[in-house]
Amino acid sequence: MDYPKVLSAQALDNRTLLIEFSNHIKKVYDITPLLEREMFAPLKVPALFKAVEVDRGGYAVVWGDSIDISEYELWRHGQKVD
Repeated sequence: MDYPKVLSAQALDNRTLLIEFSNHIKKVYDITPLLEREMFAPLKVPALFKAVEVDRGGYAVVWGDSIDISEYELWRHGQKVD
């Protein structure tokens, strides 16, 4: 199954992302559970978390070259915004 690509990503606070997908559905994604993993630990720093960007092609959101969350994860586990 193909998942919609990420069009935009915005940090709403220090732990929550607002993601808009290519099908124009918006979802909120809480990164709190990921922060226990070493790879995501740097995102505990609010300034870094707020520097989120969309990967070229819309396949993920990224922070630099070392941290990313796939469109699959964001789509499957994000909460739809009405």
